[in-house]
Amino acid sequence: MLYQLHEFWRAGLAPYTYFADAGAKMYSANDSWLASVPGAQRTAAAFELMYRLGKDYEKPEFGIHQVEVDSVAVPVVERVAVEKPFCRLLRFKRFTDNEDKLRDLKDDPSVLVVAPLSGHHSTLLRDTVQTLLADHKVYITDWTDARMVPAEAGPFQLDDYIAYVQEFIRHIGTDNLHVVSVCQPTVPVLAAVSLMAAHGEPLPKSMTMMGGPIDTRESPTSVNNLATRQPLSWFENNVIHNVPANYPGHGRRVYPGFLQHMGFVAMNPERHQTSHWDFYQDLLKGDLDSAASHRKFYDEYNAVLDMPAEYYLDTIRTVFQEHLLPRGLWDVAGERVDPSKIRDCALLTIEGELDDISGQGQTRAAHKLCTGIPAADRQHVTVPGAGHYGIFSGRRWRTQVYPQVRAFIADHAAKPVDQPVQHALFALKTSASSKLAAKKASAPKKAVATKNLVAARKVSVSKPAAKKLATKSASKKR
Repeated sequence: MLYQLHEFWRAGLAPYTYFADAGAKMYSANDSWLASVPGAQRTAAAFELMYRLGKDYEKPEFGIHQVEVDSVAVPVVERVAVEKPFCRLLRFKRFTDNEDKLRDLKDDPSVLVVAPLSGHHSTLLRDTVQTLLADHKVYITDWTDARMVPAEAGPFQLDDYIAYVQEFIRHIGTDNLHVVSVCQPTVPVLAAVSLMAAHGEPLPKSMTMMGGPIDTRESPTSVNNLATRQPLSWFENNVIHNVPANYPGHGRRVYPGFLQHMGFVAMNPERHQTSHWDFYQDLLKGDLDSAASHRKFYDEYNAVLDMPAEYYLDTIRTVFQEHLLPRGLWDVAGERVDPSKIRDCALLTIEGELDDISGQGQTRAAHKLCTGIPAADRQHVTVPGAGHYGIFSGRRWRTQVYPQVRAFIADHAAKPVDQPVQHALFALKTSASSKLAAKKASAPKKAVATKNLVAARKVSVSKPAAKKLATKSASKKR
């Protein structure tokens, strides 16, 4: 019922939001006579603030159209590699006709960025993707808003998340693949790779885990405390609601995005209040750059999605309440998750010194579980002065974190075969194939020739033999 009431409230607020948007433009546009009346700038600022507080925030675009590689601008095209009911695997394909100025981009390692399904869209990792593109072929999981998935598609659980990750890894191929998981997906990614290792499947060359809740018993944060303060039944009864009839997922049980957004804001309300007041002041002062930065941040921060109820409740129970992964008690589809079985996959963990979502030690706990990975292939980084978002987005990510991620991937990447060697191998393979084809082609001819020779011999021998046999038979009769 709460979801329906929220939709009624949004519908009632919509006309005032449109009016505020129109008012902001009328009192600020250069070609509007209202922009010249006394107090126009203050009125426009007030209208825009009202508009941004009341508007709906749709999923933003990645908007990555080019990337600089070796000081050359390379076009980028966003493609859908795999489409599932609850997720799309996106590929950011780089194109270039400057082979003489660039290295061969086909030799770059592939990186699968597993984005969190925890409220925000995968576009929150735009900076992560754009930075990685300079040196890698990049894929990312783009999770679908659960209210847009018809109920006929069935439920989506944490086990399904793991199965999706495994399918995406197999689709890309593990020859030179490196998996980067940010926040929440560190747990299902570790489970996915552990199960693949137990089955004897080829594994990615490395896993990079950033600010994730591998073991939430280490340095618990307010997020962890909230998840453990109430029993699982409380979450099911208070935050799970049915999708209203105006969405394709009508009837599906979800954790609504608007409730998640309220939780985000409630974690630090003073900061958001100050940010909006500063935005209003920037508009009054004409500081357009600061105002644009505010819009860019909140266009992303306020865009949230609904999570499937089954997946959300599974995560609360498995990760935050029962700690099944670090305790070695987690079963997925009837199989025990055992990270110690991982052998041929390097591990890098990254934490922010000031992370207030995944506390220090929670991600590093993966090293205690992955005992099968040699110590030389395991590394941990704590980023000084970085919060949760700083380890995968912004200046610290680009200048402090990424160089270490890039170096780690390069150290464990499959080395491409040199071009002359490739040509030699191709020539050898082609020659061998030609000889085999010639041999197969000549085999029937030889067989026919041999058959004809035998037949001829039979014919040449059979006439005298028949004459001799007839003579012998006649003498016996006499």
